[in-house]
Amino acid sequence: MNRTILCVDDDPITLMLCKKVIAKAEFGDTILFAQNGEEALELLLKIKSQDSNLTTSQTPDLIFLDLNMPVMNGWDFLEHFTTKIHKQGKQIKIIILSSTVDPSDYLRAKKYEVVIHFLSKPLTVEMLKDLKTE
Repeated sequence: MNRTILCVDDDPITLMLCKKVIAKAEFGDTILFAQNGEEALELLLKIKSQDSNLTTSQTPDLIFLDLNMPVMNGWDFLEHFTTKIHKQGKQIKIIILSSTVDPSDYLRAKKYEVVIHFLSKPLTVEMLKDLKTE
């Protein structure tokens, strides 16, 4: 498949579960992690920088993004991402993976063209199989 995935969530159990589910579903080859939006932005900028030890092949194809995180939440990440990173280079898609039940969050997420899905936690193999068929 040769796909790189970035999982952004402040919960280490959710990150561990994402890693196992992505591997089991054979949904991605490389899985990167960040514990909040700020850490994710720093990682993406590091990948894009010339001084990075990471190769451009490690630029994520897809980001699973939680909304409720400390330091920088998912909404703030989306604002920075769409203005500073998305317009340059590889087109990265985002899937919101959140425990929120607020319908306004779903409507707000639809305003971002980079957001291709809004899924409820936890991530499952079945969810990834459905994404593969799209």
